Amino acid sequence: MKGLKAVYSVYAGVVFVLIMLILFPFSIIASFFGRIRGGNLIMGLCRIWADSWFFLVGIRVKKIYETPHNKKTACIFVSNHKSYLDAAIIPKAFRQPIRPLGKVEMSRIPVFGFMYRNAIVTVDRSSPAHRAKSVLILKSLIKKGISVLVFPEGTFNMTEKPLKEFYEGAFRVAIETQTPIKPVIFLDSYRRMPYENLFRMTPGRCRILYLEEIQVEGLTTADVTALKEKVYGIMEKALKERE
Repeated sequence: MKGLKAVYSVYAGVVFVLIMLILFPFSIIASFFGRIRGGNLIMGLCRIWADSWFFLVGIRVKKIYETPHNKKTACIFVSNHKSYLDAAIIPKAFRQPIRPLGKVEMSRIPVFGFMYRNAIVTVDRSSPAHRAKSVLILKSLIKKGISVLVFPEGTFNMTEKPLKEFYEGAFRVAIETQTPIKPVIFLDSYRRMPYENLFRMTPGRCRILYLEEIQVEGLTTADVTALKEKVYGIMEKALKERE
């Protein structure tokens, strides 16, 4: 099985790169339309990329909604993070104007980095000034009706627990902009692509669970920690029930 997984993983990687190279010229054209319209166009190309890739590698995405979701209203999505596959799932999961928050290091990868930095908000967590700038960009996007996605764990959860401890950034932005929080759980991404070994990929089901929206009306910055803990508890419970 190890040999088959390795062959499949190489195949998946080659297909991933080929689709990216086909769409890359269109992303260059889209970038001339500015950060908002151009970014939306590039996210659209990422959706074409994701749809094609998941189909060709035999990974079936299943969306599960606990409650109906209004795609016309901006919100702050927060998700768990345990696999490199999570980045590819994002365009499949969110079919509305959205900007994920991602590590600045990824933007330095040739070709992929161009699409990455034009479709997301980059953050350098080692720089307080850069973190502050990223927060301002997120707030600006929300004011324009564009949702944002944050992995509040900050990086891969390599523990035995369902979730790592959350950073407060997403919850502070939610309260300061009075924008609802929408927890989303990626349930099978680690099974499909373990972070320990990229040559152990497998085809199969990949579920996305959309939890009930959490309102923040009336909350103040004094409630940031309480909001963070509330969302953590909801997401932890969902992971334990569904895993």
